[in-house]
Amino acid sequence: MRILIVRHADPDYDIDSLTQTGWREAEALSDRIAKLDVKKFYCSPLGRAKDTASLTLKKMNREAEICPWLREFSPPLIKYPTTGEEHICWDWLPADWTSCPQLYDRDQWLDHPAMVEGGVREYHEYVVSELDQLLAKHGYVREDGYYRAVTRNRDTIVLFCHFGVECVLLGHMLNLPAFVLWHGTVAAPSSVTTVYTEERRDGIASFRMQSFGDISHLYVKDMEPSFAARFCETWDGPERKD
Repeated sequence: MRILIVRHADPDYDIDSLTQTGWREAEALSDRIAKLDVKKFYCSPLGRAKDTASLTLKKMNREAEICPWLREFSPPLIKYPTTGEEHICWDWLPADWTSCPQLYDRDQWLDHPAMVEGGVREYHEYVVSELDQLLAKHGYVREDGYYRAVTRNRDTIVLFCHFGVECVLLGHMLNLPAFVLWHGTVAAPSSVTTVYTEERRDGIASFRMQSFGDISHLYVKDMEPSFAARFCETWDGPERKD
């Protein structure tokens, strides 16, 4: 099975939709996805993801199943360790987390005091449980870090969602801490991440990521990727916002 995880195009967060650039990105994306034989589409309920999906779905005369758990990963705010200010769990400054081995562990990162206080484990377990239910519907049942290939297939499914939750999904399928993916990767708006099952023993499947955050559909249209999800490249860069 092949899973495409698509981050929404360039967002206008104020109206939960897309910028003009975002709509152009979504159109370029639709040209790419429409060439594929897609078994099923799933989408976040948030406007920016639904709008991104809409052009692909219209072009293919298809509909997507709306999944509340694909919305942006949003447990309650946590208290930032160094300041005590309330903060989202997936945006820490490097000097405040890289020296903590616990946050690199695939299980123990959820037991960090800030994660416990913010109820991150409970929300994380909700999301990955829903993911596993979806994968089971498509023939792959979770068993202690791998998947039982109950109904092996070469189907393609597409998930339209958000960067924060994308890292949670990938962390679960690849047995990696989402915290490190949140802070060490960037999936540009409208990017496509591709994950395949690999079945090297009969009936036992694992997932491998073939590509992360691919934006080749933008380059073929001579479009530069949007900056959302990145921070300032240099301290004195024009992108920096105080």
